[in-house]
Amino acid sequence: MKQKKQLHMKEKMILLRSKFPKRESITGMICLLVTTIFIMNTGCSTDDTQTVVNFTKLSMQDEFDTDGAPNSSIWGYDIGTGNNGWGNSELQYYTDRPENVTINNGVMIITAREESFQGAGYTSARLITKGKFEQTYGRFEARIRVPYGQGMWPAFWMLGVEDSPTEIWPFIGEIDIMEMRGQEPTKLIGSLHGPGYSAGQAISKEYILQNDRLDTRFHVYGIEWGPDYVNYYIDDVLYNQITPEDLPDGAEWVFDNDFYILINLAVGGTFVGSPNAETVFPQTMLVDYVRVYEYNGLN
Repeated sequence: MKQKKQLHMKEKMILLRSKFPKRESITGMICLLVTTIFIMNTGCSTDDTQTVVNFTKLSMQDEFDTDGAPNSSIWGYDIGTGNNGWGNSELQYYTDRPENVTINNGVMIITAREESFQGAGYTSARLITKGKFEQTYGRFEARIRVPYGQGMWPAFWMLGVEDSPTEIWPFIGEIDIMEMRGQEPTKLIGSLHGPGYSAGQAISKEYILQNDRLDTRFHVYGIEWGPDYVNYYIDDVLYNQITPEDLPDGAEWVFDNDFYILINLAVGGTFVGSPNAETVFPQTMLVDYVRVYEYNGLN
């Protein structure tokens, strides 16, 4: 019998408390966005002077305020194991079952479970906006609490829309807004993948939280994206900027077309390794909201 994921009372209280600051944080975020931030780090071109721009007109938002399945007008699903574990030797089977993804108490809950299912040893979910919401440039952000444990791989990211059936990754481009290894709860990674700079050669930067962790509370992960730049944020911190000048010589910048959003919780794979005896299941990735703002032409 299918059982919906229910939160314990303590967790419900935590989530209820977490809903209030998200409304207030917009004011602080807008104030921050009209401010110029200077991050100086000699010898590293990706840390040169960076300007925070002001994208304030919403083009898509999901506050996850209705319990049950995610909004089908925004979200679809990748189902199965993909080719070679979605290209990364991942161990989970992605489903659209309520056991793996549901909305409860204003939060979307993606649950990774250790169970035998369709030949896989784990299940989880990967949600996508492909064919439902796609956009060129703007601000993309989500408020997320990630899981903890060896072999857990949560991600909030984007892929370019294929111009033809023969156009494949990495030529379509990939923007990783947030990914982390569950065994490294203080380390955030943001990356760009494209032709000549993909997989292990992606253009990436790590951000280490000081006196904080990614898994113990919600954080806002976002990018501001325009022609010739992608700015990376956690909460109110602009920690990286990637531009065409950061690419390998002769590499093509493939980030001037529509992209769609993906949110998933993977288990295992080459990026994180397999779960070990200390990894506890089920694991949950909690998403408080997803918001997208239109590009307004400011650099």
